[in-house]
Amino acid sequence: MTTTGEEHTGAGSGAGERAGPWWWERRRGALLDGGLALVSAVECSVEGVAFADNAGLPEAVGVVFGALAGSVLLVRRMWPVVVVLVFIAVAPAQMGYLMGLVGLYTLAASEAPRRIIGALSGMAFAGVFIVWFVQAARSNLQGDGAVGGGDAFAPFLASTVAIGLTAPPVLLGLYVGARRRLMESLRERADSLERELQLLAERAEERAEWARGEERTRIAREMHDVVAHRVSLMVVHAAALQAVARKDPEKAVRNAALVGDMGRQALTELREMLGVLRSGEGFSSMARVDAVSGPVSVPLAAVGVAAAAAASRAEDEVGEGPCLAELEVLVGQSAAAGMVVDLSVEGEVRVYAAEVEQTAYRVVQEALTNVHKHAAGAKTHVRLAHRSAEIAMQVENGPPPEPGAAGAARLPSGGNGLLGMKERVAELGGVFVSGPTEAGGFRVSAVIPAV
Repeated sequence: MTTTGEEHTGAGSGAGERAGPWWWERRRGALLDGGLALVSAVECSVEGVAFADNAGLPEAVGVVFGALAGSVLLVRRMWPVVVVLVFIAVAPAQMGYLMGLVGLYTLAASEAPRRIIGALSGMAFAGVFIVWFVQAARSNLQGDGAVGGGDAFAPFLASTVAIGLTAPPVLLGLYVGARRRLMESLRERADSLERELQLLAERAEERAEWARGEERTRIAREMHDVVAHRVSLMVVHAAALQAVARKDPEKAVRNAALVGDMGRQALTELREMLGVLRSGEGFSSMARVDAVSGPVSVPLAAVGVAAAAAASRAEDEVGEGPCLAELEVLVGQSAAAGMVVDLSVEGEVRVYAAEVEQTAYRVVQEALTNVHKHAAGAKTHVRLAHRSAEIAMQVENGPPPEPGAAGAARLPSGGNGLLGMKERVAELGGVFVSGPTEAGGFRVSAVIPAV
């Protein structure tokens, strides 16, 4: 409430740098107030002599009274209201004008309510006006010739002196106080903005970390979908080749040719994937070196886009992604690897969005791969249903014909196939369900919105 403009010159220093005694924040403020109090005490002591003569008191009493009244400026920062009240009290004795000027300025510049500032300023104005009006009127009545101008001079002189002693310090104090509050508001706003920017930076870092994790998952899923199916078929054909190499040389030759074709297709897909990641629009444009901070990590979002682009082009040499029209070829490859599998299609066949067809194809592909891994030789049914607003697919296999057939080919499993299928379907707003059947087999079902 009592803070003034001088006090806030170094407001940003903080309480830890407080160096002044008692209520002063800085030593310079204590020296300034002490000097003002000394000058005011001297002024009031001199003016106290005339007051003592007029009041019929000893001069020593007037000097002491004036010194005590003037020294009240020492507490102007702590209690500016007290300083103004003392000035109003000694105004009839025509003393303490410096104290009044400094006190009104300090009060106006403080955090005191405006009604208090206005009331005390009005009281000070009234006190000075009355004192000078009485003095001017008395001089005219005595006719000593010191002042003149008739009856209008007394109110003019009193008004001029009262305005001169109250208006300038009050206006200056109000300006300094408003400017200080504005600076404090701007400083608080700057601090608030700095905190908000720091919070936004932390949130951006969290979002970036989350995005990197999502892109890592996406890259792993794309790599898995592109390569795992063909490599699994290669392993199955290799196991069949090993089994019939001596018994049926012609079948062994056909299996060897199939293994070679699938190996070449897998290598082609890998080259396309790595080519996109290493191309100028992929890896080389993402990886950069900062002259100050050193190597900068590759943005995984761009890598994920590159991986998805490679996956969407990996199924044929034309560069188009897999589609539902290729399901027969996919089922035929599994049949050629020894799987008893049939495909049934219901509803009117139509073309869907590229991401819908690719997701449906990948679900069937991954389900067939799992049958090769975990239920080799089991009879499998692939069903595809075209509906008005959605497309549904189901891959269901029975139990393997022999207890050891499930792992005959010794195909490794990372446990990511079902999770990848679920993520793909969920991204398009679909529903994915998988689990064992009552007959001992396994069923994979998915429904994807057509739009």
